[in-house]
Amino acid sequence: MEHAALLRGVNVEGITIRSADLKGLFVGLGFEDVRTYLASGNARFTSDAADRAELKATIERALTARFGYEAWSVLVTLDELRRARDELPFDPADTTHNSYVIFGADGATRDALMQKYHDLPHGEDCVLPGPGVIYWNVPVTDTTSSPFGKELGRTAWKRTTTNRNIRTVSRITV
Repeated sequence: MEHAALLRGVNVEGITIRSADLKGLFVGLGFEDVRTYLASGNARFTSDAADRAELKATIERALTARFGYEAWSVLVTLDELRRARDELPFDPADTTHNSYVIFGADGATRDALMQKYHDLPHGEDCVLPGPGVIYWNVPVTDTTSSPFGKELGRTAWKRTTTNRNIRTVSRITV
């Protein structure tokens, strides 16, 4: 089955992992058709492993051992990633806004983040639930300064979420 591992906090906050090293780690784990995307911790690969939680744990243990940081990732199938891309409720051609897909550890995490959004003051950004994800559309100049952007940056979400802009998601799914 084809998967994508979306690593949290790579090549920020002093955690540097070169794409070639990330690919080597995944190949060393016995995965096939390994490809990495951009420098933000994205790996696409094929694995026969049946248990997603076990596969995720194996990847995180290997990352922690090899690169010396407390690894956390979201593991999705390529079909799930394509569905998130295809159901984007915003216009990806809009150059005044950035569209993001937020991946959560589970449904409870997504529900809690949606509730946080509803509790925050709203600017020009928009947050909507999607198929196992949350979509966020925010003016280009407000990504880190919007109330929701600041909320996403809080430590409380570090171990339970990661996000990718729609251009990255599209590159991984081609």
